[in-house]
Amino acid sequence: MDMVVNATSLGRSGLYDWLIQRASALVLLAYAVCILGSLLFTQDLDYASWRAQFGAPAMQIFSLIALLSLCAHAWIGIWTVTTDYLNEAHLGRAGTAIRLFTQGVCALLTLIYLLWGVRIFWGG
Repeated sequence: MDMVVNATSLGRSGLYDWLIQRASALVLLAYAVCILGSLLFTQDLDYASWRAQFGAPAMQIFSLIALLSLCAHAWIGIWTVTTDYLNEAHLGRAGTAIRLFTQGVCALLTLIYLLWGVRIFWGG
């Protein structure tokens, strides 16, 4: 059985992927707490106040960092699941092709969501 090459891995090793995923989870937790705090402690939550909050440069940067963290976190999870279950041992000869196709589609969707999120946060 051939070993899966880390060509599509984000951190290039299991330890780095694990660290990236844990760090990105902490960023996402901080972002969720920030959003939840805004929802709970803003007196008059309306469109204008929400837009003002997300229009502030600090919030835009934090949102971008959270979006990048989400994409990295998701990609590592997708890569792990596809390399574990979409392989020749489970799917026969077509396993590698199916895995690479699935990873390609997921990578394309992740890139689209990243660009779309950047446009939302920075495009006005």
